[in-house]
Parts: sequence; structure tokens; C-alpha cells
Amino acid sequence: MITEIVTFPIPADMSRDQVIANFKATVPGWSANTDLIRKNYLYDPEGRRGGGVYLWKTLEAAKAGHDAAWCEKVRGIYGALPRFEYFETPIVLDNTV
Repeated sequence: MITEIVTFPIPADMSRDQVIANFKATVPGWSANTDLIRKNYLYDPEGRRGGGVYLWKTLEAAKAGHDAAWCEKVRGIYGALPRFEYFETPIVLDNTV
């Protein structure tokens, strides 16, 4: 498995409600992606950053999920390209089970 951390700046004039609405609009698409195991949406109001932490089946799936078209969509909404970090994830601990 692969953990992918994606971050992007949030424009100063974009409210928390707008950011959360943007996030909610993406839920159906991510829910339909069978290569995505889990996604946590990130919002940092003080640092004016947003993003997500994704758990993918493979690195290839992660990169396919965030292709050039997706990056341009983020640029169109938030005014900047996202930043990506990838980690091999050999163990997942879930205390909710």
C-alpha cells in the first residue's frame, strides 16, 4: 500500500465553508475509485493549506488518481498546483475496528 499526502495553498479570500463545500463535492468521485482505500481531507486555517491523505493499493493508482488534469483542476480552484509526497505503508493500525 501507498500513503500519499497532497497539499495545496488556500487563497486568502476563500472561506472555510467554501473549502469544505469544495471537498464535499469530490466525495462521490473518490468513493467510486476502487483503487483508493481511504481518504482523509485536510484543512489548516492558520497555514491556509488544504489537501488530503490517501491510502492507495499501489503507487501507480495514486499517480493515476492525481494526473495532470486533476492538478490543473486544483490550480483552477485554489490558484496553485498541489504538492505530493509518497510513502510505502507496510502496516495500518485502525483503532475503530
